Amino acid sequence: MSVKDKGLTGIKRRYFILAIASILFASCTPNQNSPTSQLVSQSTSQPTPLKVGSRNSTTEDVLKFIQKEIAPSHGLDFQIVTIADSVKINDALKNGEIDANVFQHEPFMKQAAKRLNADFVMLNRSYTTLSGLYSKRLKIKSIAEIPVGATIGISNDDSNQDRALKFLKNINVINLKEKSGEYFSVQDVIKHPKNLQIKELDNYALVRGLDDLDLGVISASFLAQAKVSLTPIVIDEIGMANKNYAVGLATLRSKANEPNIQKLNQLLVDPKLKDFINATYKGTIAPVF
Repeated sequence: MSVKDKGLTGIKRRYFILAIASILFASCTPNQNSPTSQLVSQSTSQPTPLKVGSRNSTTEDVLKFIQKEIAPSHGLDFQIVTIADSVKINDALKNGEIDANVFQHEPFMKQAAKRLNADFVMLNRSYTTLSGLYSKRLKIKSIAEIPVGATIGISNDDSNQDRALKFLKNINVINLKEKSGEYFSVQDVIKHPKNLQIKELDNYALVRGLDDLDLGVISASFLAQAKVSLTPIVIDEIGMANKNYAVGLATLRSKANEPNIQKLNQLLVDPKLKDFINATYKGTIAPVF
């Protein structure tokens, strides 16, 4: 064999070796669409944190405490999404913009679910908010001091209006006829010696309205947010004892058993949270667990 032929043979051998190496490398490299590639991609991607809706500063403070002081030791990562509108926050829950919310009691949630045709479910209840009868303008200190014909503000949403009217009936400042629907409404108020003039307002507007109203049935948490310090004339003790009015974790029924939802559900009744609520709010809100 000539030198020339030997050179050609060496070149061919090198190309053959390179070709074999390329084939072997290609066979060992995961395809972008292969299960191995997907596994690698999944292992390197970060999981999406749970999105939890909050409407006001009280629920936000509670969630921030859980987020900072309790959740890390339980391997839970969640994001607080503040939506300062009691209608839009449930819209966001139905639409999947958030995974759960913490701001409402069960009757309010059911009212929203009916409006939205949504399958909401209430999981653990965490705390209840003090609600009572307040007076700022007249500085009334007892039920006996309430003048005939006094103006009183109550919530304009069905479930909280129902609670306020039952409370006013229990303290004997209004009379109610038989309930005409699922909830009592102002249309169910009948003649009473006090002849109170009832004004229906949004929960936040009730606090602002105390400058013009004689009385208001208001949640103490709304007063705290507005930095208004008032002593209640009388507390709605029956409402506070009713766990249905406690704030809890609301979500879609289809998500209720997801691991992170269940983790947060347990943290809302954690002993550390109970201590935080009792130390921070001193009766404005109270744990129910």
